[in-house]
Amino acid sequence: MAFPTETVYGLGANALDPAAIEKIYEAKGRPATSPLIVHVDSIEMARSLVRAWPEKAELLARRFWPGPLTLVLPKQARVPDRLTAGLDTVGVRMPSNRIALELIKEAGVPLAAPSANLFSQLSPTTAQHVRESLGERVAMILDGGPTLVGIESTVLSLAGPEAVLLRPGMVTRAQIEDLIGPVEVMRSPVERAAHPSPGMHARHYSPRTPLALVSGGRLPASGRGAYLWFECRANAARCIQMPKDAEAYAAALYRILHDVDAQGWDWIAIERPSLDASWDAIRDRLERAAAG
Repeated sequence: MAFPTETVYGLGANALDPAAIEKIYEAKGRPATSPLIVHVDSIEMARSLVRAWPEKAELLARRFWPGPLTLVLPKQARVPDRLTAGLDTVGVRMPSNRIALELIKEAGVPLAAPSANLFSQLSPTTAQHVRESLGERVAMILDGGPTLVGIESTVLSLAGPEAVLLRPGMVTRAQIEDLIGPVEVMRSPVERAAHPSPGMHARHYSPRTPLALVSGGRLPASGRGAYLWFECRANAARCIQMPKDAEAYAAALYRILHDVDAQGWDWIAIERPSLDASWDAIRDRLERAAAG
C-alpha cells in the first residue's frame, strides 16, 4: 500500500514482517544495501524498536516529531535484519501527515515505508506519481493530495558517541545543533556495502530525462530542453522560474521535475542552488539526480 507523508509518498508494509518487507524491495527493485525507514505514530512506538533512547533522541523527538526527521539508533532483535540491510541500527520517524498517522494507528504496527517509486527514480509527491512509477506493483494508493515538504526526511544517527548527519533534509543541521550541539557529516559510503541510511547511492532521485546542473544560464549546447532557474534566465524551449525560498523550492521540486520529465525533452537543466546551508538538502538531491 502507498500512502502520503509530509515528505513524499511511501510504500508501506509491516516493519516487523520479513515477508512483507521483501515485497517492498521487490516492488521497488531496491538493492539489499539500502535500509528502510520505519514510521511510527508515537515516541513510545519508536522506543519499542530500539535498544537505547539517549537524551538527544528525546530532545529531538520532542522538538521535531511529528515531522521530517529520522533518527537512527541500535535496533531491538525483533526488528528484521532485512529491513536494516543487515545493520544493527534502525531508522525511525513519526510523520506529521494525518493519513499516515491514522494508518499506523489502525494497523497497530510500525510501517516500513521508503518512497513509493522505482529505485533511484524521482520520488512521488502525488498519488498519480506513484501510479505512474509503480503501476500494478502497488495494490492500493491512499490519495492525500500533494505532499507539503516535498523531499525526503533528514536522517541523523545517534547510534554512536557523536551525532552524525547521514542525509540532509529540511530539518537542517543548524536546527539540530542548536538543540543537541555539534553534528558530524558522514561521507558517502562504499556502494557495495550496506548503507546506514537510504538515499546515499551516488545516483538517486533521477528523472528519466538527462539532467544537468548549470551556472550562469549556460545550457546544454544541443537539443531542446526545460530549464529550471531562479536567478539567471536563459533561452530554453521551456523556462520555469523556481522559488527563491528553500522550503518553497523543495515543496515544488519533484512535482515540477515529474511534469517536465513527461514532456519528452532532450534534457533538463537546473540552475545550481544557493550555497547557503539552508539549501543543503536540495543541493544533495540535485547533485545525485545529475550524477552519472
